[in-house]
Amino acid sequence: MFARRQRGPLQALRRRNQELKLQIDGLVAENQSKGNLEPSKKQDIYKRCIQLKQAIDENRTTLQNLNKADESAPVGNYEQRKLEEQHLLDTLTCQLKELAVSISREKESKNDKLSEEVENSASTEEDEDDEEDEEGESEEIGREEESEEEEKEEHDSTKQMTNTQYIALGDFAAQQAGDLTFKKGEILHIIEKKPDGWWMAKDEKGNKGLIPRTYLEPYYKEEDSRESSEEVSKEDSEEDVEVVDETADGAEVKPRTDSHWSALQKAISEINTVDVLTTMGAIPAGFRPSTLSQMLEEGNQFRASYFLQPELTTSKLAFKDLMWDAKEGTIKSIPSRVSLILTLWSCKMIPLPGTSIQVLSRHVRLCLFDGSKVLSNIHTVRATWQPKKPKTWTFSPQVSGILPCLLDGDCFIRSNSPSPDLGILFELGISYIRNSTGERGELSCGWVFLKLFDASGVPIPAKTYELFLNGGAPHEKGVDVDPSVPRRAQGGVFHQMIAMRRQPQLLVKLRSVNRRSRTILSLLPETLIGSMCSTHLLLFYRQILGDVLLRDRANLQSADLISHPVLATFPVLLEQPDVMDALRSSWAEKESTLKRSEKRDKELLKAKFLLVYHDCVLPLLHSTLLPPFRWAEEETEAARWKVIADFLKQSRENGGSLKALLSPDGVHSPFDLSEQTYDFLGEIRKNLS
Repeated sequence: MFARRQRGPLQALRRRNQELKLQIDGLVAENQSKGNLEPSKKQDIYKRCIQLKQAIDENRTTLQNLNKADESAPVGNYEQRKLEEQHLLDTLTCQLKELAVSISREKESKNDKLSEEVENSASTEEDEDDEEDEEGESEEIGREEESEEEEKEEHDSTKQMTNTQYIALGDFAAQQAGDLTFKKGEILHIIEKKPDGWWMAKDEKGNKGLIPRTYLEPYYKEEDSRESSEEVSKEDSEEDVEVVDETADGAEVKPRTDSHWSALQKAISEINTVDVLTTMGAIPAGFRPSTLSQMLEEGNQFRASYFLQPELTTSKLAFKDLMWDAKEGTIKSIPSRVSLILTLWSCKMIPLPGTSIQVLSRHVRLCLFDGSKVLSNIHTVRATWQPKKPKTWTFSPQVSGILPCLLDGDCFIRSNSPSPDLGILFELGISYIRNSTGERGELSCGWVFLKLFDASGVPIPAKTYELFLNGGAPHEKGVDVDPSVPRRAQGGVFHQMIAMRRQPQLLVKLRSVNRRSRTILSLLPETLIGSMCSTHLLLFYRQILGDVLLRDRANLQSADLISHPVLATFPVLLEQPDVMDALRSSWAEKESTLKRSEKRDKELLKAKFLLVYHDCVLPLLHSTLLPPFRWAEEETEAARWKVIADFLKQSRENGGSLKALLSPDGVHSPFDLSEQTYDFLGEIRKNLS
């Protein structure tokens, strides 16, 4: 007897695809042969459609990961066979979608008859948050089915709404027969709103067809502005969120200019974009607009430059976290409730976005959080990524030399908050650009909250933590990053362990500080998160700040401007990490030339640091050759690095930057008094607690 030859990966996949084809053909035949089925039978067919679509997605993922080298025996026309299997999967997906849509249409037509009897009755129950669950299903087969009662309520509310005109947010090309093609800005008349997210619409030329609701935004004429705010809020709860000014009849419409309103408008715009990307299948259903990124753009209250400034006491007559030690001749050390070092190791099993968007940056943003509000600056660490391991992000702990501080996975954490729920909020994010439109944005790929104290108030132990990520935004509960990867598996403990290993996770390590690090951190502000590679530079700034504000100021009651370029410009470096790297490199070179006795002289070190700062940072900040800093723009980052590297090279060759500053070829920005003077009364931070 000959041993049975083992199937190769491609052959095994082809066999599974053929089995799926037989099941789908049988399902279509069952739906057509039996005519009008009972609702329970239709429900069962719809659920089987969803299950088969999940199986198709799994086979498609397996097909994409297949490699000819994995075959146990040579396979002819390997790539052609892969293309054939890909075409088969696409065909099966279209069959499932048509079947699911036909079932949804039959069910909607029945609800239309029922709605005539209850057209005048007002719906008193609030809608449950089902839209996100619907959008999380694949765009190929429709959305998860709602219950009949919820569909009837949605149809009733649609009948009652007088506005049926919507404006297109983007271009849409028909994907199959029955779809309606439209352009951005086109006004569409909605004929029928279906629960699966595909609405029947008519354009201005009279053409009818199905369109995706995520491409639409309600369109209001001038007379519609007289609607009461109660009606508008009710409509917003049932349809897409919309921003409408609430004005009385005949009153002048004034634009809202407060920061929260602009942030809300931006969030709504990004949510609409994410809905479109989710419907297209470009991102997993658990991705959301980045919450921490939006907070950073609202102002400077969550930036490190804000928390680096001194804080006043309640009486406003003294500094709370900047005091002078006359005995030591320097600022006093201030112990804090939390003082530790956090090391970011890696992120595993992070879902990949689709090919329709290009990822510009992968990063982790972290901050102190008490479950309801952010209590510190939002610190960002950029991750590295290798095509061989596309779902794994890594970090670079203990950055030194020429490596950017933006990659430093070692972070210090300081906080004096008394909150019992104090912890660290991590948000994994990607900055992206859409290939079709060029639109830029930032998405959250998952978040997790690590409490720093247990129920009895004891700090958690310093060790490595494996944190499983949650999908959605931090205020959402029970959302998976990727719903296609279940958290629980059927079977024994072994299957449960395998299922958990497939979940997106973040590996971090908490470390207690040693004596030297504790001494440095105790001289920094009570609340701050930053990179360990920059702590010695932050310490210089704090010591110079203490000298100027507490030791050398003739009148402590005076609030006049202080002429000091270093104090005025150093906080800018925290928002321009490449210039901080230039300062770190220049100071390391200078420090290597000092004698051991000179390194123990604190006053000498501060004087040398001031010279290096004036020789390196100030010319760069004022140079017109240095492009403005822009996050996650590769061309801009490369251009800035070239300007910085050329400047540092010339400074080394010429023994300083004086020659470059006096050169007729050098062009610098006009003189600005704000860059030379420090206004401590305007820079001090308010107490967030």
